[in-house]
Amino acid sequence: MTTAFENKRFLFVTGKGGTGKTTVTAAIALQLAANGQRVLCAMCQARERLSSLLDGPPIGDQVIEVRPGISAVNMNPDSALEEYGRMVLKLRTFYRAVFENNLVRAFFRATPGLNEWAMLGKAWYHTTEKRPDGAWKYDTVIVDAPATGHGLDMLREPKVIVDVAPPGLLRREATRAWKLFSDPSHAGIVVVTLPEEMPVTETFDLLEAIEGELKLPVTQIVVNGVLPSLLSPQERAVLLAAPEIRRTTAGDEGLAAGVRRARRETIQKENIERLRERARTPMSALPHLFDEVQTIEPVRVLAGYLR
Repeated sequence: MTTAFENKRFLFVTGKGGTGKTTVTAAIALQLAANGQRVLCAMCQARERLSSLLDGPPIGDQVIEVRPGISAVNMNPDSALEEYGRMVLKLRTFYRAVFENNLVRAFFRATPGLNEWAMLGKAWYHTTEKRPDGAWKYDTVIVDAPATGHGLDMLREPKVIVDVAPPGLLRREATRAWKLFSDPSHAGIVVVTLPEEMPVTETFDLLEAIEGELKLPVTQIVVNGVLPSLLSPQERAVLLAAPEIRRTTAGDEGLAAGVRRARRETIQKENIERLRERARTPMSALPHLFDEVQTIEPVRVLAGYLR
């Protein structure tokens, strides 16, 4: 079955902190790898938990294979800048002259936004790598991006370079990257949220910045942690509206639990409807798993829902 993520060379997963971006990244990677694609997951200076979600070895600042079809790297600005420099400049002697010069390195560290571009540029560059047979080294690169504000700063950086940097290597590479990021047939942003008021409100702000300001394509909104509906609309209405029931909940734990569940289901329903009404992007809903997602088996369950 074709999914929204197939045929994408580049995916950028972002959203409010705590919504499950890394879990969604792992689920997308499993889904694509199961369809025979080679995937690279690129984290951005993250607290590393992707290895446990994919049942693989610890992931550091060098690309490693964590399971068949899936490689990963946990980028940090210094190593990303050095590796990106080596990949772009090609010649080792030229690289040393530029990147191993103390004055140049101090300039790079003091340049606003360069850390973000170093990591994003490195992730993009991996989309250009080819195998000896001419096939892409990675069919899809997935960036497990920082939370909303920092994620937006990272997305803005190549556009800033394209708009203000003088002609040269940096602007040329940023232009190539921006061309890919802007192409909805080969790239897209995945926005992860929860069915709650604050994450959904922040999602609207994020979508406005991505689609309105940056004019970048959003491939999918993933609503994570969706509870199954145990109560009918009529049952929720009774539990939430009847004064005599509200007065008796203090002495009846079962009834109190029912009221709490009715409130939560109502909030969830209202916020999913808000997303459907205002967002123009396809949505996927991932169920709330009552056991904490720490291993590959629950991630496989979630990957099935992304189909």
